[in-house]
Amino acid sequence: MILEKSLTEPLWLEILAPLFSTPGFASLERFIESELAQGKSVYPTLDNVFAALNPLPPPKVQVVILGQDPYHQPGQAHGLCFSVPKGHPAPPSLVNIFTEIERTTGRRPQSPNLAPWVAQGVLLLNTVLTVTESRPGSHKNKGWEPITDRIITTLSQRAEPVIFLLWGAFAQGKRGLINLKVHKVLEAPHPSPLSAHRGFFGCNHFQLANQLLAQQGKPPILWA
Repeated sequence: MILEKSLTEPLWLEILAPLFSTPGFASLERFIESELAQGKSVYPTLDNVFAALNPLPPPKVQVVILGQDPYHQPGQAHGLCFSVPKGHPAPPSLVNIFTEIERTTGRRPQSPNLAPWVAQGVLLLNTVLTVTESRPGSHKNKGWEPITDRIITTLSQRAEPVIFLLWGAFAQGKRGLINLKVHKVLEAPHPSPLSAHRGFFGCNHFQLANQLLAQQGKPPILWA
């Protein structure tokens, strides 16, 4: 198994290639191989591990939304944080995201598949890119973090501002990787049912992100 084969975007491949040859990444691959050999299911499918990066080379990234790890039930995870394929019910956190979008814009997204956001320059990045079925957090500290930290720091080195939406303590823990003199960071509680009412609802992040894009002379994201 070679996970990096699922990364096809040339610029990201060039940036991340040095990490693919490290002992830490080899250890990650062995861990995933072991999970699969034991008959466990790993999500997303390995060909979708880098689905957030493949359509979106670094210069095209306008907004970053950071998630933690993929959904851990069958058919949900497809490589974009918070997103599920069309035809699947929206998980609770995504329902709350859509509620905030509707509150802000008056319109509610019709599909739980957030690929239309990616097409507009929104990087939907989990900081851990795989998970074992029914075991949330099971691939944390197994080797993904150096990869996703490199993605964040690469964007942070850009001269052109990027807007980072950091929801919850885990995502906000990545704030130190971001050059705050150049880039914009919007923080709020996580949209999960446990915390959305503590400030995610009413955070206005979708409207604020579009205002920041307008200040750069860029078109707004059509969230709905």
